Amino acid sequence: MRIRNAGFILFSLCLILLDQITKIAVKGFHIGSWQHQGMTLYESIEIVGDAVRCTFVENPGMAFGISFGAGKIFLSLFSVLASGVLVWYLARLETPSFGAKLALALIFAGATGNLIDRVFYGVFYGESPLFYGKVVDFIDVDIPDLAFFGREYTRFWVFNVADSCVSVGMVFMLFFNKHLPFLQEKSSATVAEAASSLEMPMK
Repeated sequence: MRIRNAGFILFSLCLILLDQITKIAVKGFHIGSWQHQGMTLYESIEIVGDAVRCTFVENPGMAFGISFGAGKIFLSLFSVLASGVLVWYLARLETPSFGAKLALALIFAGATGNLIDRVFYGVFYGESPLFYGKVVDFIDVDIPDLAFFGREYTRFWVFNVADSCVSVGMVFMLFFNKHLPFLQEKSSATVAEAASSLEMPMK
């Protein structure tokens, strides 16, 4: 099979590498004689005053701290499947749209970056079994004080490079999804079915 969009796949791999380097720098590591202390959990360091801080937290579930509890294994397995489908689709995608390919590359990079944490970090750091690792978050941004449903928010949820990739990729997807053949075919089929259902039967 011919691999298309190799440049976008390479871009995704670079983002995944950046995501992992930043996470390991925050969490630290110890391999033989190589040791990097990293930060302690919930430690916070100012980067741009109080507006942007590096705050080390760990997320046991999805984005924004949503947890699946005992269903964590299903989330991890679904992430493996989703990442595989995304890179397979990107490698076969035929479209001139730069935006559509960039959207898929970003989403693939983000999904795979957090997937690595969930699948391997528990074992690598001796904290939990395979597939039960926690996602490392560290980008801590100040926001105007907000109140929703009785809760007050003074800072945005702590996130990471992978989360940023997924968020930006989804925005691109909103604008360029019509250039993705599969989605375009599904949309056309839906419109055709709706139109046929409105046709009056011939007498």
